[in-house]
Amino acid sequence: MDLQSERQQAHALLDLLPPAKLGAVRGLLEVMVDEDDGEEEELTEQDRRALSASREYFRRGEKGIPFEQALANLGFSMDQIRAVKSER
Repeated sequence: MDLQSERQQAHALLDLLPPAKLGAVRGLLEVMVDEDDGEEEELTEQDRRALSASREYFRRGEKGIPFEQALANLGFSMDQIRAVKSER
């Protein structure tokens, strides 16, 4: 498909979305456009230390925990996360 056809098809699909989902797609498109600008955020020293500690943790053979468990440890549920996502 050529670029013009791709754009027309994308616009047609956007026109079919209900308002609640349109915001989510707009947010996704914003992220995708921002990723293409070639500028990445600089990592802070704190970020570098956290990444290094994480790599070392897994290098030692330690196991992570499922995302659902991490949420539960913080007092959240997957249903709450899904509800927030659907509001966007």
